[in-house]
Amino acid sequence: MISEEAFNKEIQQIIQNSIREDVGDGDHSSLACIPEEAKGKAKLLVKEECVIAGVDFARQVFHYVDPDLKLEILVHDGQKVRYGDIVFHVSGSSQSILKAERLVLNAMQRMSAIATKTAQYVALLEGTKTRILDTRKTTPGIRAIEKWAVKIGGGENHRFALYDMVMLKDNHIDFAGGITKAIDKTKRYLNEHQKNLKIIVEARNLAEVEEILRSDGVYRILLDNFNYDDTRKAVEQIGDKCLTESSGGITAQTIRKYAECGVNYISSGALTHSVSNKDLSLKAV
Repeated sequence: MISEEAFNKEIQQIIQNSIREDVGDGDHSSLACIPEEAKGKAKLLVKEECVIAGVDFARQVFHYVDPDLKLEILVHDGQKVRYGDIVFHVSGSSQSILKAERLVLNAMQRMSAIATKTAQYVALLEGTKTRILDTRKTTPGIRAIEKWAVKIGGGENHRFALYDMVMLKDNHIDFAGGITKAIDKTKRYLNEHQKNLKIIVEARNLAEVEEILRSDGVYRILLDNFNYDDTRKAVEQIGDKCLTESSGGITAQTIRKYAECGVNYISSGALTHSVSNKDLSLKAV
C-alpha cells in the first residue's frame, strides 16, 4: 500500500495545484478592496447534518497560504455535526483567509459527504466481520483527500493506484489469454522486477473461482456481481486459502446481505463517485 510519506506528498501536491488553479497571479477581488494589513476572523459553519471531514486538510491549506494564520479547532475529523455547529475559527490576514476559503470549502464539503456515506455503510455492517473498502473511482487529481475521507468515515482504503497492488480484472484476464496465464505472467513479472505486491484476481463465476484457487500466491479473490447464493458458495469454496471481496452494484439496501454471506470485504465505488457535497460555509465574524 502507499506509504504515509507518499500520501502526504499527494496532499501537498493537491494543495499546491489547487491554489495555483484558483489564485493564479492574484486574488484581485481581495487585493482591490481589502488593505494588505487588514486582520480578520472567520468561522466554518455547518449548514447540514453530517460527519465532518477535512479539518486537518483545512489546517494544512491555511498554513500553506499563510503560516501566520491561526486556527482554533472546535470539532475534529470524524465527529458528527448538526446545523449551526461551528467547526473552527481562523484568524489573521483577511486577504489570506479569502485566498484559502474556496479550496477549504470545496474539499471539506466533498470529504464530509464521503465520510458521511462511509459511516452509513460501516453502521450497516456492524456485527459482521466484513469491512468496507473504497475503489479507484475517484475524482481525478484529488484521490488522496477522497480516500482520506473514507478512512475518517470508518472505512478502509483499497489500493491507492495502479502501482501499489496488482488487480487482475476481466480485461486483464481476457487480454492475457485466461486466468491461469494472467496469474503466472504476473508472478513472473513481479519476480523479475523484484516487486513485492499483493495480487487480487477478479472472478465472474464459480468456475473462475475454482480456477483461481489452483494457483498459489493470490492474496484476495474479488467476486464480481455475484448473487447471494453464489457468494455464499464461493466463500465456502475459498475457505481460508485467501481473502474474499464482493463488488459490483452493491447498495445500502443489499450490503448487509452480502456481508452475511461471509466475505471479508465489500468494495463500493459509490463511496466516492455518488455523493452530494455537504453544505458548509466560511463566514466572517
